[in-house]
Amino acid sequence: MVAIYKELHSKGLNIVGVSLDKDAAKWKEAIAKDGLTWTHVSNLKFWDEPIAKQYNVESIPATFILDASGKVVAQDLRGPELKAKIIELLAK
Repeated sequence: MVAIYKELHSKGLNIVGVSLDKDAAKWKEAIAKDGLTWTHVSNLKFWDEPIAKQYNVESIPATFILDASGKVVAQDLRGPELKAKIIELLAK
């Protein structure tokens, strides 16, 4: 995700990371350690995270690609498939 973000952020890619952590200090430490420079949110409620419930997240990691209108257009893609879908959507 870091490499994809670095490559495509200037072309319009935005990422919002939603954490299921319970410990704020450990969560923030992991963000810094991994160099995750995009927006991060968490209510520190583990599986009771409202955003995870809204999107029916049942395992992590989970990825959702939303189009410009906020509609989920792909889910749980990884690696080359994820990057290809992002590039496809940014070209529209």
